[in-house]
Amino acid sequence: MDVVVSNKHSNELLDIDADIIKNVTGEYEAAEIGEMFKDFFFDRLIIDVTAFRNYADYGIYQRLVQYLDPDKLIFLLPEGTSLCTPNFLSHLISYGIYNFTTNVSGINYLLKKPNTFKEVEHIAKMASSQEEKAKEDELDESTLPKTEPPQKVPDTKPAGRRPAIVIGVRNVTASAGATTLIYMMKKELSVVYGQENVVALEVDKNDFAYFYDKRMFSVKQIDLRNTLEKFSNMKVILLDLNGCRQDNFCNDIIYLIEPSTLKLNRLIQRNRIIFQSLMGKKVVLNQSILQNNDVFDFETEAGIKIFYNIPPLDERKRNSVIADFLSRMGLIEGGESTVSSGKIFGLFRR
Repeated sequence: MDVVVSNKHSNELLDIDADIIKNVTGEYEAAEIGEMFKDFFFDRLIIDVTAFRNYADYGIYQRLVQYLDPDKLIFLLPEGTSLCTPNFLSHLISYGIYNFTTNVSGINYLLKKPNTFKEVEHIAKMASSQEEKAKEDELDESTLPKTEPPQKVPDTKPAGRRPAIVIGVRNVTASAGATTLIYMMKKELSVVYGQENVVALEVDKNDFAYFYDKRMFSVKQIDLRNTLEKFSNMKVILLDLNGCRQDNFCNDIIYLIEPSTLKLNRLIQRNRIIFQSLMGKKVVLNQSILQNNDVFDFETEAGIKIFYNIPPLDERKRNSVIADFLSRMGLIEGGESTVSSGKIFGLFRR
């Protein structure tokens, strides 16, 4: 039996998969919430932090745990804010608060499998590392001698190119969602690297046009190599391979499977040895409702290893799942994204 305290995100919290025995809406002081529930029996108290006045103040959470057991608290944090950073989260961790997320899927996950310190320890280490680096930078700057800036020496060598990382995405089952996944990946990578450093390409198709994104391009097969060369100074190029016959120009390829019974049976009927050809490759379940034990069964039956399990997502929003996926791909580092990726929240590791 669980309790919900909400404010700005009250509508979203209606979708929690839990037995809610009490629902409180409004703005409160930490002491008010503490007094309200300190003698109230519940399993978990789910708190939309916008229900706190001055919710960005660390002291609110420190006062709250003086009334309530932090192991019973789950916090919904506003996505893309200063609360979703190692610095802020390390304060929560120091108060014994280990369960926090930015979406309802994360809440449902934490209700079933609450975090322990082990799951969030890396956040505290990350914050400590950033703090030490900031101190070192400040010290270095303060001890630098005051001199005139050196004159730039002309470079007589030809300018070298730093090649872009090309990530290909190919559907294995029909309509497995490559186009939309690329859009979400590009959106997240653009936050980390800047809009000007990430592009997406599709070959002999025109699906990207529906996203109205000026950094997503449709090219002809005959022009693909020249286009890749044109964008070779990018950080990352995302390539929809579903209209493309070749893929040897990719640094890495993601093979998408939508694990519905209908699509899997159609796939196997079309190619009975398909899973043998995927052995050792980066296979990703997309638009998947499979849980961890289901993924294990799938791996056992198919004889392949699943790299990542992506649930159905709203492409109009930034998603911590995509940030964690990109981190696992090695394309971003934990803490670079302001969406709390799995490197911070660790909710959707598969």
